[in-house]
Amino acid sequence: MKAKFLAGAAALALLSGTASAQDLKFPIGEGAFNWDSYKAFDEKYNLDGQKITVLGPWLSVDQALFESVIAYFEAATGADVEYIGAEGFEQQVVIDAEAGSPPDVAVFPQPGLMRGMAAKGQVLPMAPEIVQWTKDNYAAGQSWVDLVTFPGTDGAANTFGFFYKVDVKSLVWYVPENFEDAGYEVPTTMEELKALTDQIVADGGTPWCIGLGSGGATGWPATDWVEDMMLRTTTPENYDKWVSNELKFNDPIVVNAIDQFGAFAKNDAYVSGGAGSVASTDFRDSPKGLFASPPQCYMHRQASFIPSFFPEGTVIGEDADFFYFPAFAEQDLGQPVLGAGTTMGLMKESEAGRAFIDFLTTPIAHEVWMNQTGFLTPHKGVNTDLYGDPTLKKMGDILLNATTFRFDGSDLMPGGVGAGVFWTGMVDYVGGKSAQEVADSIQATWDSLQ
Repeated sequence: MKAKFLAGAAALALLSGTASAQDLKFPIGEGAFNWDSYKAFDEKYNLDGQKITVLGPWLSVDQALFESVIAYFEAATGADVEYIGAEGFEQQVVIDAEAGSPPDVAVFPQPGLMRGMAAKGQVLPMAPEIVQWTKDNYAAGQSWVDLVTFPGTDGAANTFGFFYKVDVKSLVWYVPENFEDAGYEVPTTMEELKALTDQIVADGGTPWCIGLGSGGATGWPATDWVEDMMLRTTTPENYDKWVSNELKFNDPIVVNAIDQFGAFAKNDAYVSGGAGSVASTDFRDSPKGLFASPPQCYMHRQASFIPSFFPEGTVIGEDADFFYFPAFAEQDLGQPVLGAGTTMGLMKESEAGRAFIDFLTTPIAHEVWMNQTGFLTPHKGVNTDLYGDPTLKKMGDILLNATTFRFDGSDLMPGGVGAGVFWTGMVDYVGGKSAQEVADSIQATWDSLQ
């Protein structure tokens, strides 16, 4: 992975220098990739002899995929990149920073840790042109900038990260054959989704499978529902204030979002097994009702990873499919998307480190991973036909159509809340407590953490 080679502008068709075809996953100049972006980057940088380290959470398959992207940076610049995958990344990056030996670039799994390290001066601000590029070239660009804009050591806000590789959570899964047999159409607004829910009940069916069980983490799937409902019933600004507790957890806005979830989860007629089964059903088992004959449910709201728990041999796009968890037509809140993602942070000042971030703005740096597996991007300049499979392309289209993107809120809250009383509170809620009672209790815990 440390081969040093240089592909000059005149060599795009030939792969010149010391590189050979097997060094790169896709030969330069071949296929529908944006090789012009590679050429322009190649002409911009000569970093012969420079070396950077990148520390990240990606191991095994993801590490190999990321290294296949890094190879193009090395080919264009002559720089040498060492990627180090750490199973305990969150601990390792802090240890390295405190010891004064941080990597040049770190791949943060979520912005919370980066925020804390930026406040200590351990992460460097992004160049202004990178920030502007993100606003202009990522769908919902301002959202991506906002997610990694925090106070620095002087208290002044600055943008410290660049998102690369993201995930989508605002999805509803269904079996197309079941919809076809019943004459149902995919809803495009929340009003249509609620009407479809009622129609399925009227036809003698059960609309939803919902399961919150997850061992010691039981309750977390409900937090995703509430976060999606927050984005569909109030402004992105209020969502951000909620995550930081400037908007209290027991504010009527939040209580309403919880009850929007409850309108689905606490109705016996709406949920397979009845509302009483929601908390006790394991989230990994909950989608199985989609595949029963006759169907035990018609819809299941869950993130992009859930097909891992579908019956073996399920073909996405045929046996099962998904649609965007829609927004309310009556609200003027656009097309919000809830998700997660990794963000690149600079931890040492270097020409090659800055160039590496610049490289990640090029379409080619996205298309190489896109054309393989497990990668989604909000980059508006990529060729979406290069996605490795139709499922990823469809998820990518949801990202590109987003007007607002927000990170999983519970992941950004203090651990005792986001990975504690928010989870248990949702179990109490589906078990019979009111949204106000639960919200008051969660806020009381948050106050105790101040």
